[in-house]
Amino acid sequence: MRKHLPTADPLLRLQASITARDDRLLGWLYDHGVLTTDQIATALFPSLDFTQRRLRRLTALRAVDRFRPNKADGGSYPYHYVLDQLGYDHVHAQRGLPRGRRDQARRRKQSLTSRPDLPHLLGGNQVFIDLAAHARTHPDTELARWQPASAYHEPDTLYRKGGDPQIMLATATGFPRPDGAGIWIERERSVPFFLEYDTSGENLRVLIDKVIRYERLYTMSTWAWPVLFHLPSARREANLHHRIAGTGLATVVATTTAELRTALAASPAHQIWQLPGHAGRHRLIDLPYTDTDHDDQHPSHDQSTSEEQAD
Repeated sequence: MRKHLPTADPLLRLQASITARDDRLLGWLYDHGVLTTDQIATALFPSLDFTQRRLRRLTALRAVDRFRPNKADGGSYPYHYVLDQLGYDHVHAQRGLPRGRRDQARRRKQSLTSRPDLPHLLGGNQVFIDLAAHARTHPDTELARWQPASAYHEPDTLYRKGGDPQIMLATATGFPRPDGAGIWIERERSVPFFLEYDTSGENLRVLIDKVIRYERLYTMSTWAWPVLFHLPSARREANLHHRIAGTGLATVVATTTAELRTALAASPAHQIWQLPGHAGRHRLIDLPYTDTDHDDQHPSHDQSTSEEQAD
């Protein structure tokens, strides 16, 4: 009588097929929800064809799933990729987390497909994708950290030793909830930053309120990161600068626009960031910040300058 061999564990089969690049992609999808085919190709792969072949393989392994939103004027958008259940299980295993709910992937996909601000989520993700793509073709640069908005939903995540303990007791509405945060490294220098991605769907007063929340945080803290406002147009940017001018805020706000980036084919790493009240634009790596904790862990502006002067 023929004996039936045990079926291989699907998670073990997936883990045996995973590459370092796959690991990075699955981690991004776990943290940031959804990415399109084009975004994945831009940040991680040498070509769109290579990307599509690999995504088909990961889909067959049940590491990822996909959906394709319909356009209002007919047709559909490119495929949007999310984690499938085995993808969740793999990330949990890699990060030493307890195994998640068995319907975790289904619930997350359902939430994302019906999310009214999905274009906003994808747009914010695109800024980090473009930094990752820049780093892929510039060996002296790195997107060392990419944190999602959920990392800052609780006020106590903004507290640092030496700051005002009231930060931990405040309501979430009193402090900023950025669309993302990151650390950019370039030629042994680094800068941490918050991102606010704007689609012009909100009144300009909402943006000013966000700046005020960052100001409240910085006056109660021992650290201050630049806040990047990625705006759709030059007009929106000029109006925001006009509203900020003369307020005396200490918060470092840096702005750029989708219009400018498209015209220059510029990465967020390039010289596209303008500080209100200052002429010219700056590279991301040159934006000022204050954070001794960051400097203890990453190369800082001051460290780099001192080394250059010593040479």
